[in-house]
Amino acid sequence: MSTVSAARQAPAPRLPPLRAPLVFGGLLLLFVLLAGRSLYLQRFDKHFLQEQGSSRYSRDLEVPAHRGRILDRLGDPLAISTPVKAIWAWPEKVEATPERLRALAATLEVTSDTLAAKLGGGEDFVYLKKSVPPEVAARVAALGIKGIHDDDQYRRYYPGGEVMGHILGFTGDGDVGQEGIELAQQSWLGGVPGSRRVIINRRGEVVEDVEALRAPQEGRDLALSLDSRLQYLAFRELKAAVEANKAKAGGLVILDTRTGEILALANWPTYNPNNRSRAVRERMRNRALTDTFEPGSTMKPFTIAAALQAGKVQPMTIIDTAPGTLTIGNKTIHDAHREGSLTVEQVVQKSSNVGAAKIALSLPPEIMWAALSNAGFGSPPKTGFPGEVAGRLRPAKSWRPIEQATMAYGHGLSVNLVQLARAYTVFATDGELKPVTLFKEAGPVAGRPVLKPEIAREVRHMLEMVVLPGGTAPKAQVAGYRVGGKTGTAHKLEDGAYANKYVSSFVGFAPVSNPRLVVAVMIDEPSGGQYYGGSVAAPVFSSVMGTALRLLGVPPDAPISNVVLPPEGNEVREET
Repeated sequence: MSTVSAARQAPAPRLPPLRAPLVFGGLLLLFVLLAGRSLYLQRFDKHFLQEQGSSRYSRDLEVPAHRGRILDRLGDPLAISTPVKAIWAWPEKVEATPERLRALAATLEVTSDTLAAKLGGGEDFVYLKKSVPPEVAARVAALGIKGIHDDDQYRRYYPGGEVMGHILGFTGDGDVGQEGIELAQQSWLGGVPGSRRVIINRRGEVVEDVEALRAPQEGRDLALSLDSRLQYLAFRELKAAVEANKAKAGGLVILDTRTGEILALANWPTYNPNNRSRAVRERMRNRALTDTFEPGSTMKPFTIAAALQAGKVQPMTIIDTAPGTLTIGNKTIHDAHREGSLTVEQVVQKSSNVGAAKIALSLPPEIMWAALSNAGFGSPPKTGFPGEVAGRLRPAKSWRPIEQATMAYGHGLSVNLVQLARAYTVFATDGELKPVTLFKEAGPVAGRPVLKPEIAREVRHMLEMVVLPGGTAPKAQVAGYRVGGKTGTAHKLEDGAYANKYVSSFVGFAPVSNPRLVVAVMIDEPSGGQYYGGSVAAPVFSSVMGTALRLLGVPPDAPISNVVLPPEGNEVREET
């Protein structure tokens, strides 16, 4: 028999007897598991399938809230939100040729690589560009690209531009406050976005609004204390002064003495919040609140007031300032002019450093510190502006005699400009320190008593003498109004030593018969040939104060011919 025939006659191999039941049992078990899972999903965990299904055809979209307006005290808009579009996409739904994608990138003013990175980033929803003008969004829609959509948003616009930039600040992504009042009052202005659910088709197009999940809560309007007319005036005059004196920077503040409201706050240099592409942080600082400087002789009235209050001197008390110097230890204090014997009034009028130092040294350090602290020095002005600083006023127990003497004329402590302006409300009122604010008040606001009324009036008279012939600031006079104030000319402190650079300032009020406004001016590093406060800052005060009083309709308290200037070259000057 052949081998082939033998193979055909051999019995077929038999399967193990349990194999078939095991296979059948396994298949049956799998069927039962699948049936059980199906029943569980459909009866007990149906939300999972519903959510998975809904994700294929529904989306939740954000509904932006309209940001509240910022208004000046007269109701004029300072910041408003204008409608814009946000261009967005569902990348997996986008259907476009390379040519159309290049056209889309050009329309949105982004690079093709940037657009490709967003569409290919693996996300199921992306913003291609926000804050797009409606006309640009219309050009995008005209391209007819499937999966590309737009939605309503808002963009902040500031009508005052650079004039208001330092106060208002600006908003960033999502119209959320980033700087200034926009940041400080975000919860008031911003509102709360809402959301809505929509149905989309297979091409990613919205075909139906299903429901509003949450209605947006609109932001609220905010009225500031600023008067736009005075703000433009202050900005214009400050900019002109900084440029004319070739200065590094400057600041100007106008306060209402009745309420403590800040009617104007200007800085230079500045920036435009509507176009920040080239703005640098250096120009964005609100220097009047965030920067400090040594105030120089503008501090002398507070030294004199402390001595009057303590009963150490009277306005006509004689102070011997000869020979124009005062040596304490190994340090010597100088006067710009040798005056000999001066009354306390004349110490202020002539701005005698020696006289002020001698009066300060007659006071216990604790008494002088309390007088300065009560006037608001060493504490932030609490305007509600983010980043405002407190300045520097060291504890009295650490003072050496030379330090107490130099603080009498504004060296060895630091202030910001708003803080200094606020302190002068003590003299502009009958001894009350007014709280300052950037928000509109309904009426007069009570201050905190700091000086006896008669002492405040005595110092007010001395400050009026400063602007008359024989004082350091005749250029601060205003036609038709009596004014009072004080000059400051302080060396700048750099690397622990006083440099040959100056801060020139003037702080004053008017009309003296019933003060309505306080104006503080600071010019940083004037280098145009003049640096005395009476020559650099006082003329700015005069221009701003005169125009402001007339704009506000404040009645004159002097004849229109009241301005009397000394002969050219005969001005009294101070240097500290």
